[in-house]
Amino acid sequence: MATAPSKNLETFPNPETGRDYEIVMECPEFTCICPRTGQPDFATIRIRYVPAELCVELKSLKLYFWSYRNEGAFHEAVINRILDDLVQVIRPKTMTVVGDFNVRGGIHTMVTASHEAGKRSER
Repeated sequence: MATAPSKNLETFPNPETGRDYEIVMECPEFTCICPRTGQPDFATIRIRYVPAELCVELKSLKLYFWSYRNEGAFHEAVINRILDDLVQVIRPKTMTVVGDFNVRGGIHTMVTASHEAGKRSER
């Protein structure tokens, strides 16, 4: 059975809700499209979070990242969207998403977006 890109993030119950612990994931093969040039942008995406009741399932996260491969998005927008989508689905205690984008036009870009439960960001 073939897999396909998907925006559907799946979860599973946190196996240790009585303890705070950190989950760290890294995807060194993230790709999206520059909305100005149409050229691919390559990045390493790093996610750190302290789960509450749910954890994100890794295969669904891989397919979620894959869904960006043909989407045009500025670096800042894509990292904030990844954070928002993950927070909406798993509602972690804390989460930080970092996009470490490859050099483009002589400029190296890193974008960091964070969430802390109980605090609202200004939007």
